[in-house]
Amino acid sequence: MDRDALGTFLTRRRESLQPGDVGLVAGPRRRAVGLRREEVAQLAGMSTDYYTRMEQGRSTQPSTQILGSLARALRLTPDERDYLFR
Repeated sequence: MDRDALGTFLTRRRESLQPGDVGLVAGPRRRAVGLRREEVAQLAGMSTDYYTRMEQGRSTQPSTQILGSLARALRLTPDERDYLFR
């Protein structure tokens, strides 16, 4: 698995979503472009630390369950989901 490519993909997808896209309320003091890492981790049911390590290319091989949770949390298309699992 190319960890850097995975991290880049996750970052770009996270930044392309807005809180309203996933049912979250955007607060008035929002500086982040797109979703925050904490929000993605919460939606995927995983720890923020583990998600951060994945984005930074420091994680080990993520499980199928984690990848499936991320695909749902990030609202991936079928093609994006296939890319994520490869």
